[in-house]
Amino acid sequence: MASAFAARRNAAVEVDQIQELRLAVHRRIVDEMTVAEHQLLLQGSVAKEQIQNLISTYFDREMANHSYALSRADRLALIEDICDEILGLGPLEPLLKDNTITEIMVNGPRDIFVERAGKLLLTESRFYDEAHLMNIIERILAPLGRRVDESSPLVDARLADGSRVNIIIPPLSLVGPAVTIRKFSQKALSVEDLMNYGTLNEDMADFLEACVRARLNILVSGGTGSGKTTTLNVLSSFIPATDRIVTIEDAAELRLQQRHVVTLESRPANIEGTGAITIRDLVRNALRMRPDRIIVGEVRSGEALDMLQAMNTGHDGSLTTAHANSPRDVLSRLETMTLMAGMELPVRAVRTQISSAIDLILQQSRIKDGTRKITHITEVQGMEGDTIILQELFRYVQDYIDESGKSVGHFESTGMQPAFMEKFRMNGVTLPRNLFAGGH
Repeated sequence: MASAFAARRNAAVEVDQIQELRLAVHRRIVDEMTVAEHQLLLQGSVAKEQIQNLISTYFDREMANHSYALSRADRLALIEDICDEILGLGPLEPLLKDNTITEIMVNGPRDIFVERAGKLLLTESRFYDEAHLMNIIERILAPLGRRVDESSPLVDARLADGSRVNIIIPPLSLVGPAVTIRKFSQKALSVEDLMNYGTLNEDMADFLEACVRARLNILVSGGTGSGKTTTLNVLSSFIPATDRIVTIEDAAELRLQQRHVVTLESRPANIEGTGAITIRDLVRNALRMRPDRIIVGEVRSGEALDMLQAMNTGHDGSLTTAHANSPRDVLSRLETMTLMAGMELPVRAVRTQISSAIDLILQQSRIKDGTRKITHITEVQGMEGDTIILQELFRYVQDYIDESGKSVGHFESTGMQPAFMEKFRMNGVTLPRNLFAGGH
């Protein structure tokens, strides 16, 4: 017991010594750096090796004042940390470079969690203190002209690589500044990738490709982190290159491969509280841009009405996403969001708009083991009385959970044929035979 305690104490002392050394080198660089060296650091085109060599010089000077011995691996790691601190986002930099990490969650200066393979893990990375974390936050926001302070304690932003960032600070956050980074994938996933990951099967992929080519209006529904944007990206890859596409997002995450694409991004209010451009403003503007297809990254409020009207007035083949737990729930949410537009519309009129605009709902879920599945592909058939009629076409059936906690299941067709088959024929799209044979 005593030896274990001593080992933990020695490890803690070692961490404190490395921390002290890191700060000392950083102070020496700030105090002694020449104008020429400072200009070198500011040149983005300079090779990182040159910067590391410069930092090594100051590191060696500081080590001459310390009796503390470092291994070569620890020395290189420390120089890398200081380099990240000066040029990048400090402790976040190695996490941003790790392609296996999909999300980074900072809960105050001491706790940094990541999502890897669908699982949440606590990392060993940490900030010195709250002031250090706020300094990195300022570094994220400065290039974007955004700010965060007590009068404006939450902000959405985007990193240079497209990763989406949400920041909330005290007094709203009681654990200190909280930063959530949804990393932007450097590789656009294909439908084959989704099949390999088990998100859907080949029959579902063939059907969805046919639906996009037949210009059906598709809504992707799911919870936070369920993979809605990834699926939307894959669906957009089926759009013919001859179509003019306008994409509308809060933070540009879609990566369309076609050339004829206009990307629009909303804008928050400035420091004076003016100049905001909302998703709704952009949807209205997109209608004047002669789009063949409109893709809205996510509908959250009154823009749902404008999106439905666009789908109902000749912009067939439009795509969007919304947060909901089931195909039936997303219809209720759409109804609520449409009423948020401020129009005094009867509920039946809203439901009629929804049922005539949306052809297909894809329900995506994050399973307990961290995998993402398209759990339902559901057709919107129309109205019967005051109720929107849905028909399930494909679904994911979970059979059991194995010893390792992994979900084992299968996709199957319900055997029902959609009512919009005429749209396939009108657009010259053919479907594989026996696609809707039940149970396969």
